[in-house]
Amino acid sequence: MGIENLLRRWEIFSHFTDEQLVQLAQCATRNRYPAGAMIVKEGEETQDAYLIESGGVRIQRKTPYGHFSLAALEPGTLFGETSFVDRVPRSGDAVTTADTDLITLHPEALSRLMEGDPRFKLALYWAFWKSLSSKLRQTNDNLTRFFSQTGKPPSVEAGSPKEATGEFHVDLASKRKLFQEQKLSSMEINFLATLSKERKYGPSQVIFREGEMGNEMYVVLEGRVMISKYIPGAGEEALAFLERGGYFGEMALIDNEPRSADAKAHEGGAEVLVISREVLEGILDINKISSIRLLTILCNLVASRLRELDDKIIGWFIIAGGSGISWPVPPPA
Repeated sequence: MGIENLLRRWEIFSHFTDEQLVQLAQCATRNRYPAGAMIVKEGEETQDAYLIESGGVRIQRKTPYGHFSLAALEPGTLFGETSFVDRVPRSGDAVTTADTDLITLHPEALSRLMEGDPRFKLALYWAFWKSLSSKLRQTNDNLTRFFSQTGKPPSVEAGSPKEATGEFHVDLASKRKLFQEQKLSSMEINFLATLSKERKYGPSQVIFREGEMGNEMYVVLEGRVMISKYIPGAGEEALAFLERGGYFGEMALIDNEPRSADAKAHEGGAEVLVISREVLEGILDINKISSIRLLTILCNLVASRLRELDDKIIGWFIIAGGSGISWPVPPPA
């Protein structure tokens, strides 16, 4: 079976046209690895991405207490795309857990193809965005499992009201300036500046809570926003602090799943622009190649958050003396 037909089997590439699958296959090779093979090593400066065709892969990191397993990946899953997106060295090892068939996507060939074909670039980054967002949601869910056997944290009733404070208006020029700073295309700037809504939140006011369904994403205009998660037995844990130009809340619009964390204005409050699901779907239409810049920004954002959360998990594991959160895994043979 040709590589393009193998790629066609997986949902992650379901939005690719037949021609784009052929193009993607031309940038790929297929290989089989035995159990315990090191595919990616922490600290490497490679950018290859991989699709698991069969078998399995464990993502792990070395700690003073042994190897800590960050994720167990199954067939149909991409890995290694984080370094392709942000060009940052590998943050962990990738080791096969069984005899495994992998399809390797080669960065040099992909980059050459993207330069000459913006529609292919759009399709590829859509796949990366879906993959990274799925990993980030799973990592968010894992945080509670490290501390509790009860699964997701209970609803938190305490907190500031969600209603934005008072009348608030931002002129179109201020909105345009925010999006111009991010070097978006003229279409993206006009679309987002015209159709986004503005809201203002006081210090510690909740923007959304974990478990809610979401139909909006946000961009910080002024102030700071804290993304946090309630950990049973440990309280509120800050996952990220976002400042001007920071996007958040987009994951619920990608996969139609409930919010996986809380968002609230930090000290001093925050002003945000609100982008509805309809607006986001309009600008990120797979057929609109002018949305590439926004899509690459969102991919880099999710990649950065995923790295930060992995660092937090490893930090907790070390602070706990190698126990009480998860289990170390033996190093590869």
